[in-house]
Amino acid sequence: MLRGLAITPPIVGRITIGRVVEKNGKRLPEKDDQFTLTSQMRHASGWLPHPLNELLRKATTGKLRSIPVRMLFNDPDLNLRAEYSLFDRRTGRPVCVGDGETCRRVTDGGIAVMGCPTPDGCELGEAGGCKPYGRLNVTVGDEDELGSFIFRTTSYNSIRTLSARLRYFSAVSGGLLACLPLELKLRGKSTTQSYRSAIFYADLGVRAGSNLEDAIGQARELDMRRRTVGFDQAALDVAARTGLANGAFEESAEESAAVTEEFYSRAEPSDGTGAGNSGVVATTRIVDDTTSTSGKQGKPTLRDKLDRRAALLGGTTA
Repeated sequence: MLRGLAITPPIVGRITIGRVVEKNGKRLPEKDDQFTLTSQMRHASGWLPHPLNELLRKATTGKLRSIPVRMLFNDPDLNLRAEYSLFDRRTGRPVCVGDGETCRRVTDGGIAVMGCPTPDGCELGEAGGCKPYGRLNVTVGDEDELGSFIFRTTSYNSIRTLSARLRYFSAVSGGLLACLPLELKLRGKSTTQSYRSAIFYADLGVRAGSNLEDAIGQARELDMRRRTVGFDQAALDVAARTGLANGAFEESAEESAAVTEEFYSRAEPSDGTGAGNSGVVATTRIVDDTTSTSGKQGKPTLRDKLDRRAALLGGTTA
């Protein structure tokens, strides 16, 4: 195994609730209100649809807002990896990745391990647009039981909800998370932060037409069948954990470029610290699946925040 290269779950496709569109000569992220399954191939107009995308749409009426899935691993943290991530907007490479306690940061002397105060308490993170970034790997269909579709998100709602669901399902099933027949669902809600407009996030539940008791019963039956033929789920979890720990960062250079384009678009070039030549940050941030733009220099004061809010509402502050 090559040292320094994170061995990630094999990916056969992507699951998105948005896309990248071109506006005024710039490629910007745009949210959607349904799932789309794509292949790993793309052309000038975007990612090519995966064959399962059309099959799933034929099985439902209206928009694709639920996908039957299974987890690859029994360990919730292997299925969903979520971290605070800061990317270099020019190269797409990770600059700093942390969990709120420690982080791995690229420095002139190499990769250093240091404390992580979360983006709100980190000068580099606040200036550079550091935000939560999660990746969920799931299997869809029976064609490739060890191949997965990856759902990437920077939504607090999606990350928090998926993390809770995975832990709850693991607990109530006695650790048989990889055997549960589940469904990836799209949910909507409105918040004061979204100014009452609808935002969408990902959730997990048992499949339609079933209940939790039935799902646990099916998981136990599948676990017994797998054990009978020698399927070693515990060894698979260990192999995945070892592979992910083999590299400092999970994303490769080519994957990071696609991630920054989809989630971390900028209004102007960046030097990797989040500031241009003037030192003024002008980033477009996706917060809980809604988009807002801010321009600031240093840590904003309460007056700055009130002025920005008043500008958005079309008024002035006293």
